[in-house]
Amino acid sequence: MSRKIAVLILATLALAACSSAPQRKAEPAKVSIAPGGGGYLAGDGPSADTGIDMDAIPDAVPKSEPLHRYANRPYIALGKTYKPLTATGNFKQRGTASWYGKKFHGQRTSSGEIYDMYAMSAAHPTLPIPSYARVTNLANQKSVIVRINDRGPFLHERAIDVSYTAAYKLGIIDNGSAEVEVESLAANVNATPIAVSEPEQSKPPEITPPPAPITAAPVALAPLETSETSVYLQLGAFKSQQSAESFMERMRSELSDLGKQFKMSVKDGLVRVHIGPYGSKSEARAGAESMRRTLGFRPMVNLP
Repeated sequence: MSRKIAVLILATLALAACSSAPQRKAEPAKVSIAPGGGGYLAGDGPSADTGIDMDAIPDAVPKSEPLHRYANRPYIALGKTYKPLTATGNFKQRGTASWYGKKFHGQRTSSGEIYDMYAMSAAHPTLPIPSYARVTNLANQKSVIVRINDRGPFLHERAIDVSYTAAYKLGIIDNGSAEVEVESLAANVNATPIAVSEPEQSKPPEITPPPAPITAAPVALAPLETSETSVYLQLGAFKSQQSAESFMERMRSELSDLGKQFKMSVKDGLVRVHIGPYGSKSEARAGAESMRRTLGFRPMVNLP
């Protein structure tokens, strides 16, 4: 009988610890690296064809932002107490990085923002939210700059969890994890990543190729305006208009029964394919979840 009581007490303490952690859900107890398949959590990657050119997504650019009112308070996760930092630019550590993808995509981070597996972001136990960090893969010297907007990881003494796109650029998708160096960056620091071992493949932040020259009968491109009563979903982003047009035609075929409009716009040097409009962001998110079952990936809610 005393043994059963002890087990109940331990279970109660574990639940209490999890309840005091930030908003991001704790990872399942059974985690495994999937060699060749990618993902710290098995099956966490997107489908093979997402329509997103991750090479064209620029690194996060450090800038001055006010600290989150709640996400930087001391907290307890899985029985361990964490005290977040309140200053940037004076922190460096080496440890294991992993990544999190579609199982958290669309959920709220500790900052209250929606997690986007294709954005250059990361989760860290103690770096300020929001803040910026340079993450360098020590095996290949590839480096990225990410924005810290979430708490974690809390299992297996990992140092940082990066987004799917950041993991892709660091070259850790297939292995699921890698030994890295994490360096906190102050606002307005030089955001140029450290050169990788293959310079011809490196891409400086915020410099993306312009859309391909417009061919005959081009689709009109214009800034996409959104409001709470007119919201669009982004289906994909491309470096060339030709690729965007081809992808949009395929989406027209697969989503023709939705009765929605398809539009293209240019933002940050990328040609983006949108579908809509929706009456509200909540309606758009519901539509994105429905499309996930059809397309194999979840479109993003377009933010103005």
